[in-house]
Amino acid sequence: MWGLPQGIPQTQKGILQKQIVDPMTNTSLFVVGLFACLAWAGLLSANEPLLGDTERGRRVFDQSGGCSCHTNYSKEGRNAPVLAGGRALSTPFGIYYSTNITPDLETGIGRMSDAEFITAMQEGIAPDGQNYFPIFPYTSFTGMSDQDLVDLRAYLSTLPPVKRVNKPADVMPPFSWRWGVSLWKWLNFKAGRWQPDPSRSEIWNRGDYLVNSPSHCGECHTPRDWTGGLDRSMWLAGSSDGPEGELAPNITSDSKTGIGSWHLRDLIWFLETGFKPDGDDTQGLMSEMIEHGYAKLPQADLEAIATYLKSVPPIDHRVQAHSSE
Repeated sequence: MWGLPQGIPQTQKGILQKQIVDPMTNTSLFVVGLFACLAWAGLLSANEPLLGDTERGRRVFDQSGGCSCHTNYSKEGRNAPVLAGGRALSTPFGIYYSTNITPDLETGIGRMSDAEFITAMQEGIAPDGQNYFPIFPYTSFTGMSDQDLVDLRAYLSTLPPVKRVNKPADVMPPFSWRWGVSLWKWLNFKAGRWQPDPSRSEIWNRGDYLVNSPSHCGECHTPRDWTGGLDRSMWLAGSSDGPEGELAPNITSDSKTGIGSWHLRDLIWFLETGFKPDGDDTQGLMSEMIEHGYAKLPQADLEAIATYLKSVPPIDHRVQAHSSE
């Protein structure tokens, strides 16, 4: 009972009590209702599906190097059906073939929902629940934001569908067992979104995100251990087991074996043209990723990538081909 002034007749106490309590009750109800509405609005907002933007998706596509592994330029030439898969990717464990990621409903990803696409890219899990082989670089793509992935999915949906059945991997057990990938993930994969470093600049953080998530540079430029997992103590220090049997050079800031002697403008020029500071040009898959992806990026993205790469700690590691003996 609220404290009422003493000496007030009982009949007036009831009236006064009503005058005191009711406003508080009304106010309380208003506040509770307001919080309920705000909570409900927040819940609706949280559950509202993301909308893909094709223009932003095209930029994400370029950031990935044009998903060049999914087009068989190496065997079918420049007229190869774009993103229809079938490209042989040689690894120490055997040959895996890239998949069809055109919007074809039967052989591509046309029936995949946005949620399934996000799960595939961030978790390495197919719509049927099976693991994808880690030749698919979800170890990098796991850092990508949901919005970037929905945008990328929207862009891919605008491309021509191509009917081409995916090829099975040409590898021996246990490397052909998808259930075994669960053990590989336990050893080598930690899912999670990229997080900015508050002590670094905005352009550096942007470069960190691009290099280590959509552009997935570490997947080719980092050596792997006996399980096929990335040796993160040698991050970006180059690999003798690059894609399609190529050498992937050291791109740390080491001045002797890496790109430490390159200027910021040299890096940007390379990503635009494929030409190195000494006038030599890049070959193979990297040249395709530049032509079909990186060269189309806005200057802001190129500068961010270059800024981040120049900051990578130097690792003295000269990449050489395996001895044939």
